[in-house]
Amino acid sequence: MDTSKHFDLEGKTAVVTGGADGIGKACCEMRAAYGANVVVSDYDMEAAEKTSKSINNNGGTSIAIDCNVLKDEALVNLIDKTVDKFGSIEILVNNVGGGGAGKESPYDIEVEQFKKVFEMNVFSMWRLCQLVAPHMKKAGYGSIINMSSMASINKSPAISVYASSKAAINHMTRNLAFDYGPDDIRINAIGPGATKTHALSTVLTPELEKAMLKHTPIKRLGESEDIAGAFLYFAAPISSWTSGQVILINGGGEQTLDM
Repeated sequence: MDTSKHFDLEGKTAVVTGGADGIGKACCEMRAAYGANVVVSDYDMEAAEKTSKSINNNGGTSIAIDCNVLKDEALVNLIDKTVDKFGSIEILVNNVGGGGAGKESPYDIEVEQFKKVFEMNVFSMWRLCQLVAPHMKKAGYGSIINMSSMASINKSPAISVYASSKAAINHMTRNLAFDYGPDDIRINAIGPGATKTHALSTVLTPELEKAMLKHTPIKRLGESEDIAGAFLYFAAPISSWTSGQVILINGGGEQTLDM
């Protein structure tokens, strides 16, 4: 068996939204390490440029493109600029997302907040899938990976907006697999458990971490590279017959922010 091509991304171009930091940054770095041209897309252009420069300094090929996923013209510009630069798109990582996890009491939030979370987490992903699909079909290779969350299956207070948006991503992914499959475009989703990113560090205490690990067989929180590895699997040829799947990367258990 020739294993040399299983994870080879040489000559392929990957677009990563929210790629400047955290899990998105790890995804960018890992794809570049396996040979892909990487587009670091983020609304924080300074941070995106920094990540892109680091990839290039380490022998990879990368550019940064400013993108606010709440604006359709920015999504179109992202794809157009990528194709202009690299000629094709084979991989899309829909990583960007947001929400007020633990701060979404229906007694306190406004309808506009609910709408914005869905526009960011669901609508922008669907639109980018629509925009990249023709380019993937033309390239003869396509892998779309959407960022879900353990919140998509967990039940907790004050998180109904974020959690329902992530559940929508799961079902959207499974259904789009039927639309894109005939064109050899795979689409999958990944739901991380508690991962040591900057966002988590703003609320994490030793006591909270201990409580979160109570029901986690692998007794540590996730690292960005743990999640990026799952993204790599879906992006690479080794998963060429895998589509419509949602995989949870969570140390074998559940971690929630409530004690």
